Amino acid sequence: MKKIIVLTTFSIMTAVSGAQTADSLALQEVVVTGTRNATDVRYLPMTVNVIGRQQLTEQHQTSVLPTVMQQVPGFFVTSRSMMGYGVSTGAAGGINLRGISGGAGQLLVLIDGHPQYQGIYGHPISDSYQALMAERIEVLRGPASVLYGSNAMGGVMNIVTRQSRVDGVRTDINLGAGSYGTIQAEASNQVRSGKFNSTVSAQYGRTDNHRPRMGFEQYGGYLKLGYDFNDHWNAYVDANITHFNASHPGTESSPLYDANQWITRGVVSAALENHYGNTSGAISVYSNFGRHKIDDGTADASKPTQRYFRSKDALTGVSWYQSVQLFEGNRLTAGMDYMHIYGYAYYTSKATGDVMDTPNKQSGKSYRNEIAGYVDFRQDLLQWLTIDAGIRMDHHSITGTEWIPQAGIVVRPMETGEIKAMASKGFRNPTMREMYLYPPSNTDLKPERLWNYELSWRHRFEAFNYGLNLYYIKGDNMIQTVPVDGKPRNVNTGEIENYGAELEAQYRINSHWTLSTNHSLLHMKNAVVAAPNYKGFLGADYRCDKLTVNAGLQYIGGLYTAVGDAEQKENFCLLNLSVSYALTRNLALWARGENLLAQGYEINLGYPMPRATMMGGVSINF
Repeated sequence: MKKIIVLTTFSIMTAVSGAQTADSLALQEVVVTGTRNATDVRYLPMTVNVIGRQQLTEQHQTSVLPTVMQQVPGFFVTSRSMMGYGVSTGAAGGINLRGISGGAGQLLVLIDGHPQYQGIYGHPISDSYQALMAERIEVLRGPASVLYGSNAMGGVMNIVTRQSRVDGVRTDINLGAGSYGTIQAEASNQVRSGKFNSTVSAQYGRTDNHRPRMGFEQYGGYLKLGYDFNDHWNAYVDANITHFNASHPGTESSPLYDANQWITRGVVSAALENHYGNTSGAISVYSNFGRHKIDDGTADASKPTQRYFRSKDALTGVSWYQSVQLFEGNRLTAGMDYMHIYGYAYYTSKATGDVMDTPNKQSGKSYRNEIAGYVDFRQDLLQWLTIDAGIRMDHHSITGTEWIPQAGIVVRPMETGEIKAMASKGFRNPTMREMYLYPPSNTDLKPERLWNYELSWRHRFEAFNYGLNLYYIKGDNMIQTVPVDGKPRNVNTGEIENYGAELEAQYRINSHWTLSTNHSLLHMKNAVVAAPNYKGFLGADYRCDKLTVNAGLQYIGGLYTAVGDAEQKENFCLLNLSVSYALTRNLALWARGENLLAQGYEINLGYPMPRATMMGGVSINF
């Protein structure tokens, strides 16, 4: 199957390259993630993928992550069930890019450029990233620490939130039901009246999933209010909150009982933005917060646990940047970030609700602060040549000061193609868990660091575009738990050495048919869990009048589910299909099937995935 996908891809590329001409330039993607100001990707040395609202919603997924995994080479997300990723032991939702793990806090999720991660454990909470709030997703492959600081060492996924830009009122309702008692519902209302705009969305989902004691239920909501003072200044406030209840059944060989989780995550922010001819910028304040209650469960149903693990955390920040064109072909961006990170982990008695003293961790509150300043300079030296350089000074209240540079060059030998070269440093500060909680904790930890070197080629025809990336990653100071004087201890001893290649292509055959494909090869000197050696996707989209069909074939090869002496790998191929038919202008029916080949496979060791599943529903808009 892997060979079929690869051969099909290159056959398409060969045929299209011979048939197409470069008489006109395809509409360019404008992104904000690489520079904080809207920029044509042809002038950026880094690689950025953009997934728009249509792609995020046409398969009727409640989470953005399944769609991003299909569309971005080298991007992989772990799963264990039909709906719900969960947290804590046995959880899924680990985001991995080029062998760099979000579960380790090495890949950063942003919402409108603001960092989102759990304050104590330092990792993203994947059940928080709902499609209801996203206008588009931008994924920057490779370090983005110059602009976004700690945790962006492997790359970033930036969720750009929705905003109504056309006067009027629009309401969308999406309802669905399917396998294993799964229900999903979402309603969204957008208003624009002159200078005022608003977006309000609500979401509900629940499922029994395919194993006993694996139920999942989620509530979510999103609100954004915006006001345009004039042509140059605007402001907005927004809030996003999600609460989910999840059950953890344990592995098939070691089942658990009463392993339940009650998790609330949210973020609020406010921003003032300016837009002038030669300059633009913003100042914003934000706070993301979490409340977590977890029963670790028991292997003996007759002996329930006597306590809950609880934690509270918050990350509050202020961000300012201004981007200015000093002269022709120039762009200078300067900014400052401040973050206050708070965490409190403790146990409470089930019987009394009192906080318990436990010997296996240091309980209590922990704080840390980070302040940083950065500058990014981009200059067109010639019509066909652009250089870019940036540097960040990041000061952490515990680990000290870190300098983060990057440099890149873009050569455009033709109007429709460019060669990019990039060298960039990424880093991650140690988390509160690694420094203070549990016996391996070590207050002397230093930041993790890596360098990424990348060479890429992009080429566009009238209806066809493709890109090829080669990269090499070298990192040290990785935090690992190793025996020290006979006891486990977190130390800066690990190394990363990864290299690989990525290919992506899209061909718009005509007004009805579009083909897309992407592939990634990864070699790791030190293997990590949830990083496949090969990931390939071949998709076909058909749109004609009232009918929309999306088909995707994804092959995963050499996926590590365990490393070390007990190393295990998985290979599997998934066929997914979604169909939507508009009965009227305001009403459409849809159906979605996943793993239609009924493959038996695991992504998390000991957690077999469901075989073929089905969902169906209705979409209403007015």
